Amino acid sequence: MSLEIGSLAPNVELPGNAGQFYKLSDYHGQKVILYFYPKDDTSGCTAEACAFRDQLQDFNNLNAVVFGISRDTPKSHDAFKQKYQLTFPLLSDIDGTVCAAYGTWVEKSMYGKKYFGIERSTFLIDEKGTIRQIWRKVKVVDHVKEVLEALHKI
Repeated sequence: MSLEIGSLAPNVELPGNAGQFYKLSDYHGQKVILYFYPKDDTSGCTAEACAFRDQLQDFNNLNAVVFGISRDTPKSHDAFKQKYQLTFPLLSDIDGTVCAAYGTWVEKSMYGKKYFGIERSTFLIDEKGTIRQIWRKVKVVDHVKEVLEALHKI
């Protein structure tokens, strides 16, 4: 079953950086931005993470929290956060269960070679846990601005 706008967001329960554990259900009453990205410390993922970092106060002002999710380890996330002074949690979906639940673990193709990886995607979840907006195959440029604009509308 694929997720659609209006679907209840699958609960996320993942380890984050610095040994903390995060559950989506703990954030009922707040809006949540879950953005899935392929790999720590790569050019597109770094640009996206830094864009969320730079606008984080705008998200906070709208009662929203931001979480980045990849299949990297918490140790990798800690280094990535420190290197770029990221001020929001990065969650580790090492076994891919959350990526599968959100439909972001997909077959990709590069130079004719097929492989599986995370499709850059973002989910805007309202205070009751309902998905209000989905962006798939995200292009990093202006994406955070689009998410903020959508957040203003809910």
